[in-house]
Amino acid sequence: MKGKTHPKYFNDCKVFHNGVQVMTVGATVPELHVEVWSGSHPFFTGKNVLVDAAGRIEKFQKKFQGNYFAGKKDGKAEAAEAKK
Repeated sequence: MKGKTHPKYFNDCKVFHNGVQVMTVGATVPELHVEVWSGSHPFFTGKNVLVDAAGRIEKFQKKFQGNYFAGKKDGKAEAAEAKK
């Protein structure tokens, strides 16, 4: 049988959420950094919290701000013009 096939196991892995240690668990890494955990998830807390991963909302708002759809023609109007 091969030796050293299993990773090192840490009984006191610290779990961090927003830079604050929230719990200690057993894992194969000494520290875990999570974005969502049971203390912040809306299902467990009953509160609606928006989780924005990497600025996706700002990117969407920036892309579709202003008159984005003003220059777009309706598909039916384009088809009618193509027939002429």
